[in-house]
Amino acid sequence: MKRISAYLLLAMTILLSACGQPQKKSLVVYFSATGVTKAAAGQIAQATGADLMEIVPAQLYTAEDLDWRIPDSRNQVEEHDRSCRPAIQPMDIDWALYDTVYIGYPIWASEAPRVINTFVESADLSGKVLKPFCTSGMTPVEPSVEALRTSYPTLNWQDGLRMNEVDEATLNRFIGKE
Repeated sequence: MKRISAYLLLAMTILLSACGQPQKKSLVVYFSATGVTKAAAGQIAQATGADLMEIVPAQLYTAEDLDWRIPDSRNQVEEHDRSCRPAIQPMDIDWALYDTVYIGYPIWASEAPRVINTFVESADLSGKVLKPFCTSGMTPVEPSVEALRTSYPTLNWQDGLRMNEVDEATLNRFIGKE
């Protein structure tokens, strides 16, 4: 009887200590210039039950800004200036609520757009699990993830996923459902 009481007391102690602590959640943040990455972010948010938030540049990108064939387009200027940090609109995020952050972006010249650097540098991502994902016609995600790891080595970057035509099993592995 004493043993059962001890186990019951231990179980109640664990239960009571867990009750006062909020459940950590996931957040999907993304930058999408044309809507493709937005759709991928929505897919991840739906599969994980995560909150969803868009990274919105202070100055929106026009079609001309995004045309990589124009040497002085905004895309090209930002791509070649590693110190460029395009301003973003304020984001009201309580970082204490999240333990995993999915960060989505289109690939621009094998890397994340510089607006992602602006976000990373303005967010409280220390102690978070960071799961990058991208959209791209052909370029794999790995070079962009390596660039992020190099730029922000103290953050916990996980392997990324290129979301174009991803199957359910691959998505489930990425989000940890398998």
